[in-house]
Amino acid sequence: MRRNRTARRGLAAVAVALTLGLSLAACGGDSGDKPSPSASASTGDESAAAAADKAALAKVDVSWSDDKAPVVTLPSKPFSVTTPVIEVREPGKGAELKAGQSITIDFVAVSGADGKVAHDTTSTGPEPGTLGKGSVLDGLIGEKVGVRFVLAGPPQQGGTESTVIAGQIVDAKDAPTPAPGVTKAAGEAVPPVAGLPTVTLDANGKPSVTPVSTPAPTTLVAQPLIKGTGPVVTADQTLVVQYSLFLWDGTPVESSWESGQPATFALNAVIPGWTEGLAGQTVGSQVLLVVPPDKGYGASGQGDSIPPNSTLIFVVDILAAS
Repeated sequence: MRRNRTARRGLAAVAVALTLGLSLAACGGDSGDKPSPSASASTGDESAAAAADKAALAKVDVSWSDDKAPVVTLPSKPFSVTTPVIEVREPGKGAELKAGQSITIDFVAVSGADGKVAHDTTSTGPEPGTLGKGSVLDGLIGEKVGVRFVLAGPPQQGGTESTVIAGQIVDAKDAPTPAPGVTKAAGEAVPPVAGLPTVTLDANGKPSVTPVSTPAPTTLVAQPLIKGTGPVVTADQTLVVQYSLFLWDGTPVESSWESGQPATFALNAVIPGWTEGLAGQTVGSQVLLVVPPDKGYGASGQGDSIPPNSTLIFVVDILAAS
C-alpha cells in the first residue's frame, strides 16, 4: 500500500507524510535509506547542502510547555531546507525507542512561508507513526520516550517553503507480529452475500474481484469472507494485514500482495471506512470492505488512481493486532 492510501487523515498527515516523507501510520511502500540516530536524515559523509540544512534547523527556536503546544519561531521567512533533517532538542526519560515500534507523536506543524501554525495535535489528539520505515523519524531510534525534537523537510508539489514540525514522542510499543507461517486469513468460510462483489483467491491467497452491475451502496459494508478465531480487533490497535484495493467497477488500484510484504498501520489513523469496518472483526479474518466516498477519500479523490467520489472495494486479511 502506498503510504497515503488508507492512512493519513487531516492536514497534519498531509504536512508530515507528503512534505517530510515520514512513516506516520506506515502501510508499506516506503523507500530510501534509513538514517542513523543523528541530527540529520543523511547517511555517510554529509553533503554541503545537508550540513547547511542542519545549521538552518539549529536556528529554529522552540519554546516548550507541558500543557500547551510548542511555540516555533523561524529564524527567517520564508524558511526552507533542501533535505529532510531532524534534531533532538530535549532527551526523553522513558523506554528506549526501537526500530519497528509504533509510536505516538504530539506535534505542531508550521508553514515555512510565514511561520503560521498549520496543525496542532493539542486540539486533535496525538497521531501515530512507525519507526524503522526509512523516514526522517528513524533518526530518533535509540532515543527515549518523551524525547522532544524539531524537523523540517524540503518543499513539495511545486511549493517554495518547507514545513517545520516540533514534536514529542509520548508513547511507543512493539508492533504486532503474525504467528509463524501466517501469511493469509485462516478460519471458517462465510457464505457470500448477494449484491456484493465476488472475491476469488489464487493459490497464495491473493484476491481478485468480480464487480456487480448494481449501484454502489451509500453506507459502509464490512462483510467477513473468512471468520478468524483470534482476538477481537479494537480501534486503538496496530494491525498487520494483507490487502487489495479496487474501484467499484473492479479496476485494481494497489495491493500489498504485490510486494510480498504485509502492511502495518495504526487503525485509528486510517480512513474511516477502515477504522469502522475492521474494528470488531477478529484476527485471522478476511473482510470485504465496500467504502462509500464519505468514509474514504470524498470529493477530492486520491492521486490519479482514485477519482473523486469513488466507492472503494478492499479485501483485507487481518494477520495480527496489538
